[in-house]
Amino acid sequence: MRLVRFLLDGEPRYGDEVGDAIHVLAGDPFDAARRTGRTIPAEDARRLAPCRPSKVLAVGRNFRSHLGGRDAPAEPGLFAKMPTSIIGPDGEIVIPADAGEVHYEGELVVVIGRRTTRVDAKEARDNIFGVTAGNDVSERRWQRDDLQWLRAKGSDTFGPLGPAIVTDLDPGDLAIETRLNGSVVQSERSRDLIFPVEEIVSFASRYVTLEPGDVIYTGTPGTTAALTPGDVVEVEVEGVGTLRNRVSRGR
Repeated sequence: MRLVRFLLDGEPRYGDEVGDAIHVLAGDPFDAARRTGRTIPAEDARRLAPCRPSKVLAVGRNFRSHLGGRDAPAEPGLFAKMPTSIIGPDGEIVIPADAGEVHYEGELVVVIGRRTTRVDAKEARDNIFGVTAGNDVSERRWQRDDLQWLRAKGSDTFGPLGPAIVTDLDPGDLAIETRLNGSVVQSERSRDLIFPVEEIVSFASRYVTLEPGDVIYTGTPGTTAALTPGDVVEVEVEGVGTLRNRVSRGR
C-alpha cells in the first residue's frame, strides 16, 4: 500500500495511491481500511502529512557521517518533537522570528502500525506499518543553549513528513537524499544507520508506548547547513518519493 492523506470536499481523508489515481479509503488505515469505490486523480489531490501521530520521536547522531569526529553512541539518542511540528508535502517551513540558525535534516521515518510496548528487535519489525520521508528541522543555537530541545526541534513546522507511507519496502537499505534548491546536500543509504530501525523501535518501546500512526525520525546523514527564506528543501527516500517544502520567516 501507498497510503496518502489529502483534502476531499474540505475534509481530511486517507487513500491508497496506485499509479495516477488515489482510491479513497474508509475506516482506520492502520487496521481495516477499505476502498470506498471512489477515486480521484493523484495530481489533483491537496496532500497533507500522511498520518497524524500522537507521538513524534527522533534519533540523533545515527550516521557515522554525521558524528563530526564524536564517538558513536552506545544506544539510540532519543528525543521528542511536537505533533504540532508536523506539516505535509508543500507545507511551509516557517523560521521563527527570533531563530538564528535553522538547519535541514533529511531522514527516513518509520511509522508504527500497532500498539507497541517493550518489544525486542525481532518483534519490532512486525509493528512497523511502513516508511516515509521526513525533515528534522533544527535550530542549532537553541539546540546548543536551551535546557531541552523543545524549541530547537519541536517548533511549529519543524517536522515535514510525507508524501506517502509505503508499506512494502525494506527499511534496512533505502537511499536517502536531501536537495537544497536543486543541489544534492545529503546522500546515504539506511543500511549505514548505526542503529537499524528495528533496534530503534525496540529501544523506544522500553520507555514509551507507541501507538498506530506514531512516527520515529531515524537520523540524518552527513552534514547540514542553514536555511534562508525562499529556499526549497527536498527529501527523497527511495520508493517513497519526494517531500518538498519551501522556507519562509515568521513575524
